[in-house]
Amino acid sequence: QVLLVESGGGGVQAGGSLRLSCAASGTFFKMKAITWLRQTPGKEREFVAAINWSGDEIVYADSVKGRFTISRDNAKDNAKVTVYLQMNILKPEDTAVYYCVADRASYASLGGPYFSQERYGYWGRGTQVTVSS
Repeated sequence: QVLLVESGGGGVQAGGSLRLSCAASGTFFKMKAITWLRQTPGKEREFVAAINWSGDEIVYADSVKGRFTISRDNAKDNAKVTVYLQMNILKPEDTAVYYCVADRASYASLGGPYFSQERYGYWGRGTQVTVSS
């Protein structure tokens, strides 16, 4: 069962925008920080942005700060949580597969802007973003 599903990827020209969505199915995701990672072939996974369970703590990688915005919608009436990544002023170097991941722990504070394998307990399958010059 896939609990995290990314969508919104695609192709765009440099300078354009995309909005990625991460649909998390399960009430327990309302208690978990969600992180966006990205990976290009031959490179390690890279931290992009993270948001804590309540949405009042956010961290960005320096490479996307000022261009990307992460937000979340913890819908009160159902078990679904949606986390968004608004990406503006896209650059060719933003080309990657973007993954959303959720913490193993609940109510955890965010760490720094770096990838932390042991932190994540749930993974989506990714969505491709391609930025052409």
